[in-house]
Amino acid sequence: MSLFKGLNTVSVPVMDWAKAKAFYHDTLGLPILFDIEEVGWCEFGEVGQTTFAISLWRDATPPVRGGTIPVFNVDDCAQAAAELRKRGVKVDDPVTYPGMVIYADVHDPEGNLFQIAQSLIPANA
Repeated sequence: MSLFKGLNTVSVPVMDWAKAKAFYHDTLGLPILFDIEEVGWCEFGEVGQTTFAISLWRDATPPVRGGTIPVFNVDDCAQAAAELRKRGVKVDDPVTYPGMVIYADVHDPEGNLFQIAQSLIPANA
């Protein structure tokens, strides 16, 4: 029996609340599920799905970047990377693992890394 029921939210720390919220909502187009600025939490996504969140970093020492990497599904990685670049987002060139995935690293304004990924696994696999 599994202890966990599923993944609820993946969050990254941010120091510039307004800039981060604008990046994820306005630039990337993620819908805001709820925003509680007083506690420094903004969650993006849809009810009933795994969500992505930013949490305000209040410590004087900047947060450690890296480690966990959120991955967002896309239908066409090359097309999504090109669109993000048009929006001024730093996106590395897509990498292909035949039969598995095409992915690209994406960087937010504070240096947090996330990925966009196109599955190459057949639907009936």
